[in-house]
Amino acid sequence: MVSRPLLLVALGVASLATAPSHAALGPATREWRLVAGKHWQAVTAPGEDPQVTDAAERNRGGCRPGMIEVKGKMKVTTLGDELQKQCCRRWINRDWPERCAEFDGDAWRKASSVLPTRDMRFCIDRFEYPNRKGENPIILLSFTEGEALCQAEKKRLCTEDEWTFACEGEEAFPYPYGYIRDPEACVVDRRWRQWWGAWGADRASEQTRRELDHLWQGVPSGSRPRCRSPFGVYDMTGNIDEWTRSTQRGGHPSIMKGGYWGPVRTRCRPTTRIHGTGHILYQQGLRCCADP
Repeated sequence: MVSRPLLLVALGVASLATAPSHAALGPATREWRLVAGKHWQAVTAPGEDPQVTDAAERNRGGCRPGMIEVKGKMKVTTLGDELQKQCCRRWINRDWPERCAEFDGDAWRKASSVLPTRDMRFCIDRFEYPNRKGENPIILLSFTEGEALCQAEKKRLCTEDEWTFACEGEEAFPYPYGYIRDPEACVVDRRWRQWWGAWGADRASEQTRRELDHLWQGVPSGSRPRCRSPFGVYDMTGNIDEWTRSTQRGGHPSIMKGGYWGPVRTRCRPTTRIHGTGHILYQQGLRCCADP
């Protein structure tokens, strides 16, 4: 068993002795629900019935309620961000390929027109887990725990390629809504807040709940109608990070996509590949996929 100090170091968590008291964090601003004794969800009124959402969105295809059928040809490239760097015409920060404010759509379409494609067909949750419009996503879970949540619904974690294609569409948009970064479309660029990692000792504790209340800056699923991909999948960039399964050889199988509410990656292609399957942090969640 890993000792508590070593566990906290492994998680990148500051010493709990330095964490603020409940009083220093201030009063809780929202109600929280503990899920399965270890995950958390900021409470809202009950969300919309998935079948009502399906009827309104009309893009379910051959998938079960609450899911969208994604079908088409994905552009395949090993150049990754290099190709999109060439097409950025207005930078927020040139040192970070994720920080492009505007891409030249004509240049990107021309550059990508020669790329090979791969047929894709799968089902994906319309919203972040628990996949219900109007409810906040569940957070504080690992890749392994995300796999189990999807399997319990007879689904699976999305692969990183499935997630990317569902976000960018056949034209391979840099952002789920097009070529120009819109900081108001999705929940992004909110200021970073100090965290202490009470969950490193006890995820179910009152200290963890109060810290999450201090950190949370997300919104209920589907709150931003313009944060919608070409296939109709919501909140794929911003709000929370989402676990996916790697499609590359070597390295961790546990890949995070989409970025969260902070000033980080907010495009369809970028990934975070450094975290193991047991890594847990306050902004991590998921959505599930399945075969049609």
